[in-house]
Amino acid sequence: MDIRLSPSLLAWLRSFDAAARHGSFTKAAAELCITQGAVSQQVKQLEDWLRRPLFLRTPRALVPTPEGKWLAVVLRESFDAIESTLAQMRQPAEAATATLSCSPSFAMSWLTPRLGDFFRQHPHTGLRVFGEFHTLDRTRMVRDGVEAAVRFDLGGYRDLNATVFLDEWLIPVASPEFLARHPPITQPQDLHGDWLLHDGSAWDGADTYEEWQHWFAQRGATPPPWAGGQQFNLSQLALGAALAGQGIAMGRAALVLQDVKAGRLVPLLGRSVTSRAAYSFVTTTHPSPVMELVREWLLEEARRFGEERAQVLPAPAPAV
Repeated sequence: MDIRLSPSLLAWLRSFDAAARHGSFTKAAAELCITQGAVSQQVKQLEDWLRRPLFLRTPRALVPTPEGKWLAVVLRESFDAIESTLAQMRQPAEAATATLSCSPSFAMSWLTPRLGDFFRQHPHTGLRVFGEFHTLDRTRMVRDGVEAAVRFDLGGYRDLNATVFLDEWLIPVASPEFLARHPPITQPQDLHGDWLLHDGSAWDGADTYEEWQHWFAQRGATPPPWAGGQQFNLSQLALGAALAGQGIAMGRAALVLQDVKAGRLVPLLGRSVTSRAAYSFVTTTHPSPVMELVREWLLEEARRFGEERAQVLPAPAPAV
């Protein structure tokens, strides 16, 4: 049988691949930048052409048939091979600058102050960092020209390579001026809800009060009513309010260590807790040599930071 990969057939296969990976026509449509109806129609055309079903369409998800699973594996291996070959064959632009997407607060407080060390080690390497915290997937990274990213989140990347290089400790922090104006805080029950400063977007998809909720749960304490506490969309903004004496922020060690060492912020209640999220270095399947250098450098910097952190902040208590 003579089967040629016509433009129509290739389009059907691309839609099927995306739907199989996401288990959803809607998510596949978002990845491919077409409508949900177009993805559904293209998969149906592929099924009609093959004269066999590829999905069982349930109310909650698409479930591949055995033939659908077989085809999904073959397509993913084929597309990966094509993308890998193209990445290796493409001539890089002369003196190209690698692009690293990074969570904004982490970029400002932890990464940027350390980049001088990276450039001293690799003086001929160009690296551009820009702050953003949207959820990553391979298609978006390729489309936007993002070679690698640093994210603070729960991980679970399915179609990307992710290396956790640093965990995070959480501890409430306030300025000396704020503490001088308020009664002593010696136990979690002393924290008033209207004193608390919240990062309402700890990571993409996190609950508004995620970090404070997690801290109280790990300390085995009941949180106060949240109403009244200020909310921000970046941890750095909540910490800025704490530095200005406006309340108590949930400090991430990576973001507050230098302010604690300088006496600008004071850690409260004697113990940290380990965050549910961590910092990951995320790349596509075949990162460039520059990004391999960045990965190794991040791992070493994180190791050194961990040693410094343990000398300055109280270690996390065992989970309750």
